[in-house]
Order: sequence, then C-alpha cells, then structure tokens
Amino acid sequence: MTGYRQSVAIVLALAVLPLTGCRVGPKYRQPTPLAQAPPVSYKEAPAQFADTGEWKVAQPQDAMLQGNWWEIFGDPELNALEDKLNIDNQTIKQYFANFMEARTLIAQARSELYPTLGVGPGFTRSKSSGNLTNSATANTGHESSITSAPMDASWAPDLWGKVRNLISEEQYNAQISAADLEGERLTEQGSLAVYFFEIRGQDALQAVYDQTVVADRKELDLTRAQYETGVGDEVSVVEAQNALQNVQAASTALGVARAQYEHAIAVLIGANPSAFSIPVRALNASPPPVPIGVPSQLLERRPDVAASERMLAAANAQIGIADAAFYPTLTLTAAAGFQSSTLKHLFDWPSRFWSIGPTASETIFDAGLRRATVNEFIEAYNSDVAGYRQTVLTAFQEVEDALAAVRILSQQVGQQQEAVQSAQRVVDLEIARYETGVDPYIDVVTVETTLLADQQALATVQMQAMTESVDLIQALGGGWDRTQLPTPKAVSKNLTAAESTIQR
Repeated sequence: MTGYRQSVAIVLALAVLPLTGCRVGPKYRQPTPLAQAPPVSYKEAPAQFADTGEWKVAQPQDAMLQGNWWEIFGDPELNALEDKLNIDNQTIKQYFANFMEARTLIAQARSELYPTLGVGPGFTRSKSSGNLTNSATANTGHESSITSAPMDASWAPDLWGKVRNLISEEQYNAQISAADLEGERLTEQGSLAVYFFEIRGQDALQAVYDQTVVADRKELDLTRAQYETGVGDEVSVVEAQNALQNVQAASTALGVARAQYEHAIAVLIGANPSAFSIPVRALNASPPPVPIGVPSQLLERRPDVAASERMLAAANAQIGIADAAFYPTLTLTAAAGFQSSTLKHLFDWPSRFWSIGPTASETIFDAGLRRATVNEFIEAYNSDVAGYRQTVLTAFQEVEDALAAVRILSQQVGQQQEAVQSAQRVVDLEIARYETGVDPYIDVVTVETTLLADQQALATVQMQAMTESVDLIQALGGGWDRTQLPTPKAVSKNLTAAESTIQR
C-alpha cells in the first residue's frame, strides 16, 4: 500500500509540471509595419487640392465609417440587398464554417495538455494442450477463464511549452480565419454595391439611348415628309434612317451587361438568378462625403492587415514548437484494474493490479534535422514579415488610388456636364439651320453623334465615380476595426450545439 501511495504522489507532483515548466522559443514582438511612420494625411486627399469638383470628405478629419457602411449612399434598395447578402451569401457562410473549423483545432491542441485514459474490459476462456506435461491432466488439458477490467493512462507533460505553443499557434490561426471572414464579407458587400451602381449606370445609359431614339424617329419622320413634298432629298432620309438604326442597335446591346450584373447580384444574395430582378432606375446620385480618417488609423481598419499580422504571431509560435524538439520528452504511463478467474470475485480487493512508470527520451543524433527545422520556421517567419509589410504598403496604395480616382472623376463629371450642355446647344443650332435649308442633314447627324458620345461619357463617368467611392470605402476597411477581431480567449471557447450542427 505504501508503494501505491508513493506512485500516486509522484503522479500528482508531475501533474503540476506544465504549470511551472519552461516555454522555449522566441517571444513574439510585432514588427514595425513600415520603415517610416505614416504621414499625417493622405497624399491624394481632397484637402490637398484646390479643385476637387463637388466631392468632399466627411469631417472631422479623424472620423471613420462604422457598422453598415453602405448606408452612407442613402439608397433603401441597396440597403435591403446588403442586409440579405449578410444572411444568405454562400461564400460568407463558407468562410464562417472555415472559422468554426479553425476553432476546433484549438480544442484538439489543448487536449494534448491532459492524460489520455482508456478502458478495455475483456473475458477469455482457454484450454491448454494435453500433451504438454506428464501430469494427471495429460491428454485432457487444462481449462481456465480470466475476466479483466483494466484502465490505462498515458501522459506526456508539457515541460518545454511545445503544446502551449501549439495552442497559441492554433489560436492565432483562428484569428487569421476570423479576419479572413471579415475581409471576404467586405469583398462581397463591395461587389454587390459595385454591381448595383453598374446597373444604375446601365439604366442611365439606356435612358440616354431611349431619348436619342425618340429624337431620331422624329427627325426621320421630318426628312421623309420633306422628301415626299419635294423639299428634301432621299439621301437625307437614308441618313436619318441609318442614324436611328445605329442607335437602336447600341441600345439593345446595353441589355447584356445589365442582365449579367443582375445575375451576379442574385448569386451574391443567395438567390436563384432565374427568379430575381432589379427594377429599372437611372443613376442620379453622386459620391457621398466619405470619412477617410488619417493614415495612422488604416492599419487598425483593414482585415487583411490584421490577418497578415496574426500570421506572424502563428509563425513565431511554430519556431517555439520546433525548438522544443531539442529537449527530452517525458511520458508517464499507468495501468490499473481488476483481474480474476471468476466473475463473482472480479471486483474483490485482492483482484486488483496496477503499474506505473515514467519514460524519458532524447534524440542524441539527427544529422542536423532539428536545427534545419528551426531554421525553416525562422525563414518562414522572415518571409511573413515581408508579406506583412507588403500588405501594409498595398493597403496605402489602394487608398491613395481610390482617393485619386474619386477626386479626379468628380472633376471630370463637372467638365463632362459642361460638354453635354455645349453639344446640346450645337445640335439645337444645327437643326435650326437644317430646317431653314442652310445646311444638309449630314451636318445634323454629325453633331448629334457628338452629343450622344458626350452623354454616354457623362453617364459612364458618373457610374465610375460611384463605383470608385465603393472601392475607397473597401480600401479603408469598410466599417470594421481591429477591436472586432476575437481575442485568443474568445476563439478558444468550445463550439455550441447550434454551431456544430450539420447543415441539411
């Protein structure tokens, strides 16, 4: 009995080793994202330029979007579509399931901190050979029964922090997955808004063509009437007819792009494209004032930057896991239970048995395998540092690109509106000259072609300005910020029954 108590004491003493053991490997320190501190303002911000058209940025200077960023456009139809996307988008659901899967890996890693226990009750009935001895039982053999109820235990204490580093790595990976989820959510939301404004732009172009078709029909009727009364010539009739036919063909072609954008939105919101449609309504909005904040805030606003930084933390933990291979491994095994030749005495005290013993192992020679493994993870970490800094630089580039695009397009919209007004004035004057017989009808066709091109350009640039404003919001991180990234403790919580239910 004394030996048994001593063994139990040894086990209890070793049980606290994971709490006091070392944790080898480098301590993680977030590297600097840029060689220099971010500037106090963006280079392409409207405040840096005298003429930015009608577009401005929201104030105060450090304000940032929060929550449902698409509501800044003030379009109830867009709001409804975005709300549906957040519920039914299948790609977002896929990324969410990936995040849930990453969380389960934490629980798997955490289980290695504890012993594994197993039971294996069994019964055997045997008969020995009768030709083994010259005893009285010769030629008859000996029959015996053994009933056992054993319990086995095995445990490798985390003396050097290998398991704790593995848990940290999986926690960081789960955070990466959470950031990827938010990045994909922002991408899907942005795509929907872009497609929505593309459709509105196509509707605006359609309105231009519809007006042109009406005007060209009237002119065809006029030239035909003049020809029939002997005032005009047949050439003018054919020219008017050709102009109308070209506009009708171009108008028909617009339906292709609109249909495809409509189908794309249907897929984004989880709807069957065959049963989904968006009513026709021409674009009549301009880019809203967007709160862009200051450059130093950008690193806290982008999910991809957060994911890249968490990747560094996970890579650092991998180095610690590899470092633990240089230290010995201790494994404790134990077995206990009851064993008896008769079932009724199986659980009697004399039927008990037990064994316990530690095993230590250490690699003496591996031809440099462990050192090479550590170096591999060190270089992987260095690679991730470069990737992190590249992600940061790309984030600033995307913001500057979008700022420049929205600012310049806003200027172009005003200039194009003036061009349309001038072209319309030329058309009015030329039609008057044609109707009084001063100029041939071909001059009317020429100036009307210029007007149509200017109107097309205006509708297109207005649409581009709206889609670029969506790109700007995406580049700024939408309404997300790093405080929404779940902590290692939060991602370590066990999944609920609802979260782990199989979808049907």
